Amino acid sequence: MFRDKECGEIRENSIGSVITIAGWVFRRRDHGGLIFIDLRDRSGLCQIVFSPDVNAAAHDSGHDLRAEYVISVSGEIRRRPVGTENPNLPTGQVELYVDKLEILNEAAPLPYSMEEAAEAGEQLRLRYRYLDLRRPEMQQNLIMRHRVTKLMRDYLDRSGFIEIETPMLTKSTPEGARDYLVPSRLNPGNFFALPQSPQLFKQILMVAGMEKYFQVVKCFRDEDLRADRQPEFTQVDLEMSFIDRDDIIGLMEGLMQKVFKEVLDVEVAVPFKRLGYQESMERFGNDKPDMRFGLELRDMADLAGKGTFKVFLDALKSGGMIKALLGKGMAGLSRKDVDTLTVEAQSFGAKGLAWIKIKNGFESPIAKFFPEEVLKEMAERLEAEEGDMMLFVADRPKVVYDVLSRMRLELGKRLNLIRPGFEFVWITDFPLLEWDEEEGRFQAMHHPFTAPLVEDIEKMLSGDIKDKALLSSLKARAYDIVLNGFEIGGGSIRIHNQALQKKMFELLNIGEEDARTKFGFLLDALQFGAPPHGGIALGLDRLLMLMAGTSSIRDVIAFPKTQKGTCMMSGAPSTVETKQLRELHIKTTVIPEEKIAAGPVCDGL
Repeated sequence: MFRDKECGEIRENSIGSVITIAGWVFRRRDHGGLIFIDLRDRSGLCQIVFSPDVNAAAHDSGHDLRAEYVISVSGEIRRRPVGTENPNLPTGQVELYVDKLEILNEAAPLPYSMEEAAEAGEQLRLRYRYLDLRRPEMQQNLIMRHRVTKLMRDYLDRSGFIEIETPMLTKSTPEGARDYLVPSRLNPGNFFALPQSPQLFKQILMVAGMEKYFQVVKCFRDEDLRADRQPEFTQVDLEMSFIDRDDIIGLMEGLMQKVFKEVLDVEVAVPFKRLGYQESMERFGNDKPDMRFGLELRDMADLAGKGTFKVFLDALKSGGMIKALLGKGMAGLSRKDVDTLTVEAQSFGAKGLAWIKIKNGFESPIAKFFPEEVLKEMAERLEAEEGDMMLFVADRPKVVYDVLSRMRLELGKRLNLIRPGFEFVWITDFPLLEWDEEEGRFQAMHHPFTAPLVEDIEKMLSGDIKDKALLSSLKARAYDIVLNGFEIGGGSIRIHNQALQKKMFELLNIGEEDARTKFGFLLDALQFGAPPHGGIALGLDRLLMLMAGTSSIRDVIAFPKTQKGTCMMSGAPSTVETKQLRELHIKTTVIPEEKIAAGPVCDGL
């Protein structure tokens, strides 16, 4: 046997025993007479000692060991001498004196030091991902991923769910992002799509009478990437029949309680807070608020209208809004610092940033445009005190919300206002539809199978499809679960009634023929007794990122892609042989950059 114990298992109760362990050389300290090595396997570290008094030959061989050599050693477990114990290690009270050494494999010189791997560039660590994954912190992330996934499966199994796999090769359907397409060799000119989600299939399973389905599933979206987004990601996807929103919310809250207690020993209080979409936007500027700190947005339109500042008045006249944010303790900022803050706001999309310092009165280039009592009302509304600064943005609602929500997060970090821990919130009552200025029509805010609130159904069925105000007022039976400012899941109650589904397509300007082309198999199924149903999909990667306390989902995925969608280790995506393309009836063409810049190009089938 290579070992009869794992490195991290050895404790004081093994003192006096002769055992064999195996692993990688993590750290070596050669003191001439004694050689100390920290031997590492997945379970942890154990200090081993090469002494010429125990075995001279093994001691001599110990001089040749280098970082990441794979070795097996046998010897007696002894208590460490007084004063040399390591309280930071579970094995820190003991060490193994080597009587036998076997080098199982040597290692080439490393591209970076394993001890300083966290400081190595991410590109380098992704290139040598198999080395990066040897680091204890990375291994713990993947062990956590395993534990969380298992707990979720067990919880859903006990709740009556069955796990059912849905196809990876499916039909391209419009779901908000670009599909990854797979050419069909047997059907020239036709393509499969990798699923953005199992949405249509899980609804089909409800029609099929499965009642409670779940799946830990890979999903694919060809979109621009960032720290919390990957081209392939994992969802915990579920759907239930004969339920309403509160049933799903209760199930998810119980699941989060279970996972956080079992994995992190953190008590999660239920029920979670709930905010309507509009309230969330008004208070925080987005629909995924971080509830761990204040700095809420305040509406200043009524007070701004009492002054003569032209920027504010023009914004109100054009149908815009004016909101403000408290800069706690920021009145001491220099003009240069304020200018930097303005540039930051402009990088978020603002035309500018108005500010008023509370510093022995009101200090600002715009203070002269407002009566003293109005300035005091502004300060009172923001709960501003001496030494604070009020920050204003005036523009279209979308710009104001986007800029101030991002500034709120930046100030929360900069001013150390964010409390440690985990705070969940549900966002509910989303708009059913949103107006697309470029397309000149409404689009589904979630997807076209999301049901409206019960009280909005009659209004939706009988309303004029040209009544923009009426359509904008419709609310969806949709819900997102948000944790620490990240949306970690979203779902809705689905439309199961044919007449309502037909009306939804009408509102979205999707004709009957177009709907049948895109969603025909689901529409066919809905006419054969579809039950009321709904579901939710949890973003497993994002949840794990927050639980692990890291800032990127790449740290909780074994083999992630870069922000350009490439795998540094394997070299994917890559070119393929001409023979393979020929079999797929595909021809590739190098397109001049100036032609690409002119607009979309399709050249090849």
